[in-house]
Amino acid sequence: MAIRITDECINCGACEPECPNNAIYEGAVDWKASDGTALKGKVTLTSGLTLDADSPQEPVSDDVYFIVTDKCTECMGFHEEPQCAAVCPVDCCIPDEDHVESEESLLAKKDFLHQD
Repeated sequence: MAIRITDECINCGACEPECPNNAIYEGAVDWKASDGTALKGKVTLTSGLTLDADSPQEPVSDDVYFIVTDKCTECMGFHEEPQCAAVCPVDCCIPDEDHVESEESLLAKKDFLHQD
């Protein structure tokens, strides 16, 4: 499953540089599928959302840091555990029960995001 950031977030920013997929953004900041990935042009993300990878997308949250579910792989293929959760000083990076994914699907998403 993906990780989500709860509203207990203190906006410290410790999580953002730790994400190998660049899936974490500051509140109210537009995100792009291409940020930190190999995605280019028109792509269909794992959720079924089709977009231009370089086009800015609306923020998921305006108040606190947020994780783009379609880019979160729980650090599979990079680290032993989700790095955002490991560095969060207030433990607000938690599993997203609404986006449960198998290890196999998370690794496939990693390969999709970082295709050659």
